[in-house]
Amino acid sequence: MSEHQIDSKPIGLPENAYRELNEGEVYVPIMVPEKNYPEVNLYSVILGLIMAVFFTAAAAYLGLKIGQVFEAAIPIAIIAVGLSSALKRKDSLGQNVIIQSIGATSGTIVAGAIFTIPALYILELEVSFWQVFFASLLGGFLGILFLIPFRKYFVSEMHGKFPFPEATATTEVLVAGEKGGNQALVLVISGIIGGVYDFVVATFGTWAEVFTSKVAGFGEYLHDKLKLEFRLNISSAILGLGYIVGLKYTAIIAAGSFVSWYVIIPVFAYLGDYIGVPIGANVTDLIKDMSAEDIFFNYVRHIGIGGIAMAGLIGIIKSSGIIKKSFVLGYQEIFKKTGKEEKLDIRTQRDLPMSAIVAGITLTSIIIFVFFLFGVVTSVVHAVVGLVIALIISFLFTTVAATAIAIVGTNPVSGMTLMTLILSSVILVSVGLTGPAGMVGALIIGGVVCTALSQAGAFITDLKIGYWLGSSPFKQEKWKFLGTIFASATVAWIIMVLNETYGFVGDQALVAPQANAMAAVIKPLMSNQPAPWMMYLAGAFMALLLTMIKVPALAFALGMYLPLELNTPLLAGGIIAWFVQSRSQDESLNKARRERGTLIASGFIAGGALMGVLSAILKYAEFDWKMEDWAESNGAEVLALVMFLLISLYMIWDTLRARKEE
Repeated sequence: MSEHQIDSKPIGLPENAYRELNEGEVYVPIMVPEKNYPEVNLYSVILGLIMAVFFTAAAAYLGLKIGQVFEAAIPIAIIAVGLSSALKRKDSLGQNVIIQSIGATSGTIVAGAIFTIPALYILELEVSFWQVFFASLLGGFLGILFLIPFRKYFVSEMHGKFPFPEATATTEVLVAGEKGGNQALVLVISGIIGGVYDFVVATFGTWAEVFTSKVAGFGEYLHDKLKLEFRLNISSAILGLGYIVGLKYTAIIAAGSFVSWYVIIPVFAYLGDYIGVPIGANVTDLIKDMSAEDIFFNYVRHIGIGGIAMAGLIGIIKSSGIIKKSFVLGYQEIFKKTGKEEKLDIRTQRDLPMSAIVAGITLTSIIIFVFFLFGVVTSVVHAVVGLVIALIISFLFTTVAATAIAIVGTNPVSGMTLMTLILSSVILVSVGLTGPAGMVGALIIGGVVCTALSQAGAFITDLKIGYWLGSSPFKQEKWKFLGTIFASATVAWIIMVLNETYGFVGDQALVAPQANAMAAVIKPLMSNQPAPWMMYLAGAFMALLLTMIKVPALAFALGMYLPLELNTPLLAGGIIAWFVQSRSQDESLNKARRERGTLIASGFIAGGALMGVLSAILKYAEFDWKMEDWAESNGAEVLALVMFLLISLYMIWDTLRARKEE
């Protein structure tokens, strides 16, 4: 433990922070309940809002580029403790919790928006800033309001039973911050390196963004004859993300991708030589005339979509007991008084009043109805149906999302949203809403639900951090609403900018995998067009088989869906994580290296993503400095591979510099 102290208590989590409590044992946090500490002030609120805006922009860019929304809680916590140390602020722990809680809204709002809204562009439908803003805002409010009644159950009653991996890591960072802010320097340096590296690629095309095996004559031959190709995106942000995900899951994701590109695509290409007519839903070209990329987008990725949908359904079935319990808990919290309520004068046990929660849900529901009626559909019946769907599904899956985060740190929100879209489409069609209007209605409803579930899952992390450290939960809950407003406005704006700059359809478009999956599923449901149902079924059965042999089906299916060039750098990051964390027989040294590597990876992610957004803004403002001819040349691809190897070696070298005293 540190020599620093808060109220004569050594700074460090109590011994019983991570284990189940014995009968009669009480958990006492670092900031003791009997005292008040600085939490909400101009400094913590303004800095939290700045973090929310910046990390919303970064997370939106990265999420639309590769389909993975990085969690901003840890880098925000590192920045908060670094600034508090640099500014020599006293009693900063409670303020840093508020900064992190407000700022972390970025990732949750982004996930809700980018998984659904880009599908409107993909389907060539009209999208307005206000549609994106209100879908994100109202969904975020629902997520907060539905989760608060379950806070005590997750953070207190289940103390020691749920691991809360992300909350644990963030809490450790905040506690370490009381010892000094040296970790922030590592994050800043890696952020600058990763940011400059990605910026020169995106803005100037100094080297290619993707390396392919076709730069060599033999690689060209393999592609033309067998449709075999190796592809690697050289982004530092994706490399850093792979490090944080780790070898296990990056290997599973890559395995799904390798099955797609090195097994299924060559098989399709071989069979295509004997098929003289176009086959498949909405396909007009012969398979033998397609490139490996064409075969992937016309056939193979649909298998991944089916796998993603089935993996989400399996997750819901496994959580059916929690869904049932959510009804009981909700009823007891709102309507039933047991006489055993905790005293409201205890700072660390006080939530927003239940009357305020009920009033908030009621008001939010009314606003959602008005938004649906005047901003999405034109019929009162359709608006009511949309409202009912959004409320019921958001409530049902709130505890599913929170439990997933509490156990594994990952929220299967995309799978739950996909199921919401299918259900919404079927119901809306049955009440007469079809075609383009039906697609808009279903996707906006899906956006509200997706944001609500994403917000609920992530907010339980904030509340658990506050529980461990001794923050005031009612303050976290109150100021989370403000963070949601700023994050919603930012994500609506950045989606507009990215659509104008890159688009979501075409060769240079952002991949937006979840939104593409949503669009692919909803279009045939709403327009009576043929759909690749056999491919979907193949993916669904694949997910079932993977689940039976205990392979994470969602990760494998996502690998099948994402382009190969995005999965290979993920695997590289995972391999680096394994390498640097297993070089020593001294476990404490391996731990120090793991933590330093996490800081470097977080810097790559944040710096690369933020500079990617800056590059997009410059292009949007018509500052186009990219050397297109050079960026598309073989020489630029070879240089890209060299630069990727160099930044990977830098990551290994800097991570191995860690010492146990860090």
